[in-house]
Order: sequence, then C-alpha cells, then structure tokens
Amino acid sequence: MAKYLVIVESPAKAKTIQKFLGKDYKVIASGGHVRDLPKSTLGVDTDHDFDPHYITIRGKGELLAELRKEVKKAKKVYLATDPDREGEAISWHLMQVLKLNPKDTKRITFNEITKNAVTSSLAGARGVNMDLVDAQQARRVLDRMVGYEISPILWSKVKRGLSAGRVQSVTLRIISDRETEIASFTTREFWTIEGKFYDGTHKEPITAVYSKDGHRAELSSGAEAEQVIEAVNHSTFRVSERKESERRQKAPLPYTTSTMQQDASRKLNFSTQKTMRVAQQLYEGVEIKGHGSIGLITYLRTDSTRVSEEAANAAAQFIRGKYGEAFLGAEHSDTASGKKIQDAHEAIRPTYIDITPASVKDQLSNEQFRLYQLIWKRFIASRMSDCISSVTSFTINDGVHAFNASATKCTFEGYRSVYSDTEEEKETEKNARYVPETGFAFERAELAGEQHFTQPPAHYTEASLVRTMEELGIGRPSTYAPTITTLLTRHYIAKDGKSLFVTELGEAVNEMMKKAFASIVAVDFTANMELLLDGVEEGSVNWKSIVKNFYPDLTAAVADAEKELESVKISDEVSDQPCDECGRMMVIKYGPHGKFLACPGFPECRFTKPYVEKTTVPCPVCGKELIIRRTKRGKRYYSCSGYPECEYMSWQAPKNT
Repeated sequence: MAKYLVIVESPAKAKTIQKFLGKDYKVIASGGHVRDLPKSTLGVDTDHDFDPHYITIRGKGELLAELRKEVKKAKKVYLATDPDREGEAISWHLMQVLKLNPKDTKRITFNEITKNAVTSSLAGARGVNMDLVDAQQARRVLDRMVGYEISPILWSKVKRGLSAGRVQSVTLRIISDRETEIASFTTREFWTIEGKFYDGTHKEPITAVYSKDGHRAELSSGAEAEQVIEAVNHSTFRVSERKESERRQKAPLPYTTSTMQQDASRKLNFSTQKTMRVAQQLYEGVEIKGHGSIGLITYLRTDSTRVSEEAANAAAQFIRGKYGEAFLGAEHSDTASGKKIQDAHEAIRPTYIDITPASVKDQLSNEQFRLYQLIWKRFIASRMSDCISSVTSFTINDGVHAFNASATKCTFEGYRSVYSDTEEEKETEKNARYVPETGFAFERAELAGEQHFTQPPAHYTEASLVRTMEELGIGRPSTYAPTITTLLTRHYIAKDGKSLFVTELGEAVNEMMKKAFASIVAVDFTANMELLLDGVEEGSVNWKSIVKNFYPDLTAAVADAEKELESVKISDEVSDQPCDECGRMMVIKYGPHGKFLACPGFPECRFTKPYVEKTTVPCPVCGKELIIRRTKRGKRYYSCSGYPECEYMSWQAPKNT
C-alpha cells in the first residue's frame, strides 16, 4: 500500500509523475479547481471584510469522496499542482475542502516533469504560500465584481447574455481603438524610383533606390518621378562611395508564453488557445517509446527567459557535439557564469535536449510535433553564437542624383543553422552576387517610378494583440489566451483570416464601457492593477485593501450607469432564408455552439434551424456546393450540401480548380 499521496491536476500529469515515484507513492488527479465562487450570486461578502464564499464545483463530489479515502490511508500528502498563483490556489482549496492537516501536508512544485525535478521537489517540500494564494484570490474577486456588477447593465441596455470583464473589456477597447485608427486614416500618395544598374559582365543587375541626404527619396507625384528619370536618362553612373561593415544578428531568447504564442501564430497558424492546449499536452506528458509517458517541455505559463544551469550545460554539450565549439554562444559557455539561476520559473524549453523533434515525430500528433519542433529549435538557437554578415553599402551617382544600395552576405550562420526566419533570409541574399569597386562605371541603367500609398496600421492578429497586451502590462501569461477566446466566443470580435475585427455588438459594448466605466477600461488602470497583484504575490500589498479601494468606485459607477445610460438596439443580421413555418426572413443568432437561424417572429413563431455557412467551391465528387460544418467540439470541416446522398467531406479548405 502506498504511504504517500501526491495530488496533481490532470490524469496525464498523474501518469507521468507516477512512474518517477514508485510503489510508495500514489498519484491522483483533482481535475483542476475543486472550489469556486458560486455562479448564481456575487459570492463576496461586501459587508464583512469582503470574504469570498467558495462552494464545491458541481460534479466534483464523487472525486472528492475518493480523495478523502486516499487521504485517510496516506502517511503524508503532497500537493503538486502547477507552479504559479493558480496552482497554489488549487492546492490551498484542496487543503480546505479535504481538511488536510498542515503538519502532514506539503506543497511541491517543479518547472518540468522529469525524474530529477520531481524527486528534488520532494526534498524541498514546503507549506502553501499564502501570498501566491491571495494574489489569485484578489484576481478572482476583482474579476467577479466587474463581471457581476457591470454585466446586468449590459443586459438591460444592450441585450441579455453579454458580459464585462476587467481584462476582457480593456482588451476589447484596444482592438476597437485600432479599428477607429484604421477607419480615420488618411491615405497619402508618394512615389519612389528604383534603378537596375548593369555592368555588361553579370546578367543580374545591382538594384538601388533614388535617395536624398542618404535616405530613400519619397516624391509627391508620378510627374515628379518622371522628371527625375528624364533628367538622368543619358547620365553615366559610377560607384561614388563604398563602406564595409559587419552585422551581427543576436541569437533569440528562449520562449516565454507570449513569444511562443506569437511565433506559433505567425509560423504555424495556431490560435493562442490552440497553442496553449498543445503546449499543455507536451508539458504534462506524452507516450514516447523507450521512455513511457514523459513531459517534453517545461512549464508553459511564464514571462521569464532564464534557463537553469543544468539545461544550459546540456544545450552547450549538444551544440558542441553537433555543430562545433564555434557555434556555442560565448555568453552561454560553461565558464561565462558560475551563477546558478534561482528563478522559480524558467523560459519554455525542451526537458530533454537529446530527444530531438525528428526522433519523436511519429509518436506525436502533427500539432504536437510542430509546436515541439518550434520550442526545441528556439531553445537550441538561444544558446548558440550570433549570425554574422558582411554588409557593403555603396552609392551610385551621376554627379547630381544618387542611388543607394547595399549588399549583404552571411559569413557565419551561427544560430540560423538551427532557427531561421524567412524575412532574415531574404535580407541576407540582397545584392549578394557581386559588389563593384569605387569608381566603377555602369554600362546602362533602367529606372522606373513606383507608386505607393501610405498604409493604415494593420488590424490586430492574435499574435500582435498578445504582444501589445504584454507591452502594456495588460494581463499575465495565463490570461492572454482565455481573454482572446472569451472575446471571440462572446462575438465582440471576429476573425477574418488572421485579422481581428470588432463586431457591431462589440462596438456597442465598448462604447458603453468607455462612457460609464472609463477607469475600468483604461489601459493604465488595468496595468497598475496587475502591478498591485504582483505586490500581493511578493507579500508587500494586502489583497483585501485592493478590493476595498476598488469596490466603492465600481458600485458608484454602476449606479450612475443605471440612471444615465441609454439603451442601444443591436439588430440581428438578416439571412437570405425564409422561415419554414411563417415565411419571415430568418435572422442569425448566436448560441453556445455557434450560429443558428431563428424566426424574428419569436415568441409567436419559435422555428429555428442550423446555420449553414456556404462556400463558392463545387464538390469534387458531385458538383454541388460545399458548405462549412462543425463537429460537436466545434472543429470546422467541409461537406457536400448534397449529404447524405453525397458523403464527401474534407478537413482542409477546398480550392476552386
């Protein structure tokens, strides 16, 4: 019989850890949170020191009964939930609901699920850190207050089913402000001149741009560009200046949560939610031949770029063996620093350097492999030497008019032998074929004016939004993906390709929030609140003092909003399909599982039917139109509109042929 009980969140994590600890330990999963604030009420006693009222989450009764039985059998209980505020709070809730004796209960944390990390954590077992717990309680209570006090205002003034959120609402404002900036942008025309200069020997010309004072010249019109071209039409061009330099591209830092989400979006086309789901699987454990269930990456919620001494040494050994000493970054060599990293959190990195992506490709899902490969390559690259390029800048001149050019050639790949970027590669190849000497005269030149228009700021993508949230201090690594997912689920924003747009509903909610709750949707206020929560975690700020200072202003703003805000009517989008029962044109509604069609005559007519999203592509089997459907879990697929007569379906977006 096991002497010790270890409680984690997920069955996958339990399975991975169990094999490290042996028969004296039993590892069991709690399924995440076991207690929370009630859904039907505020759950915070605003009259008695703002004490939160927690209840057992519905459906957890049977699991908790099983946990209580195991606790009675165990000599000691170890709480091994995730190494962050939320994980600490889950451990504290488990202590409360299971009535665990603090003397016989210890908290253990590990940044990676490896044998060394897990066994070492047992030696460093501690009590529950109440500063971390209180930081999580403060966040939960503040978010609950905003949601439960403001959401009813939105229900009465806009429509039922809406919600407000402390981080959610300011993120919506950021997106909406960008849309306003795009809409109000005034386009300006300008022209540039590009020259192709031939020397009579090489087939490929030197490409250079017309410049003034050393910078690319922007001309106001096509006529002005044509005047310049006419003026130099018969000129002799020579290389008048030439300057050589070396450029170093520093190795990238290993991933944080934010940079991982950004790269996964840009390179893998993953949503933030998908990135975190797949990363969670890689962290908790996957079956690998010869190893069993092992965690392939370190903890996925972090804003640290620090790396443990053990991992740095393992990476250095790998790089020396595969690439050679020259490819090992000088600042990352074993002798560069004898200082051991003390951070509880590290960057996101592979737990086993020698388990290369290629060696486990056939044992991972496609999504797992692609993300693991990205993380593995980024970490190895972060420990490697800089990429070095030689850059030759030169000016081509006819005595009056100047054209600037540069030639870049990679002389040492460094980290880019592992991790590269398409744009960097393009830059490296620019004019790299040959570089003429000073005084060299070109045989002929072809000049052409090109029209441009100034462009408005780009629409936010999930990647650029995460980067902005991080830069502004809005939210923390654990909140980026849930915040964006909530805005999409609530239909406050929508995606077109990768771009995010504010919907009519989102705009109405944002305008109301700005008018009635300006401080709550202010970026500075939200960022400062995050700093206060950090202070709670550090033990320098009392969490209830934050809540006490916040709540009176919130209730006053809610009272004013109830009196002063006018109702906003959001019309449902009308479809092109008549109601089967009464003939009215049906409208598009949103339900828990997405869009559906409903009769606008409700409640007299209650007819509804599924919403069918059409494509313009014919079925490759029968020629009928393909439509977009979703599985019960919401995954998109493409199906023939002639189903069930034609059973064609595809997970991939079809193309017109």
